[in-house]
Amino acid sequence: MKRPLSPAFISGSMVQEILATDPGALQDGKYNPEPLKSRSREMGIPATILVDKNVPAGVNEVEVHRHEADLWICIDGEAHFKAGGKLVEPYAKKKGKDGTVNDLELKSKKIEGADTYTLHAGDILYIPEGVPHVHYTETEGYARLWIIKIPAKEPFPLLSVPGWK
Repeated sequence: MKRPLSPAFISGSMVQEILATDPGALQDGKYNPEPLKSRSREMGIPATILVDKNVPAGVNEVEVHRHEADLWICIDGEAHFKAGGKLVEPYAKKKGKDGTVNDLELKSKKIEGADTYTLHAGDILYIPEGVPHVHYTETEGYARLWIIKIPAKEPFPLLSVPGWK
């Protein structure tokens, strides 16, 4: 993505329009909401902005992004994170079209030695590239979060990822 040559502005009214959507009408999981997706692309914003809603415990796998950091902002509800520690039996999940493994995102079923954080409306959690993490809500819980994916200048070294073989 080409970086903008001038500041990129997204109005508060656009953000409020997205946030004002009835949470019950929103899909569960991560998605890039319109018109924010198109506007960000048009302006060349080098970060991806996602919304995540209602991720129950046990659904997400532990992950490490070597090529980007995550900035999580809790809009409403309550979400739990385990971050830090090390991956247990990690693997690279994505494969390229040519069959090659893309090791920029690593996955695992478990994480050991992580700290636990609980986010409420207005709380922010920054997870640097290379740090294992997973997030979830309780079975009857509800949460809606912004995720801002911040590209790393260089990929985090694979052999430095905690738990990687």
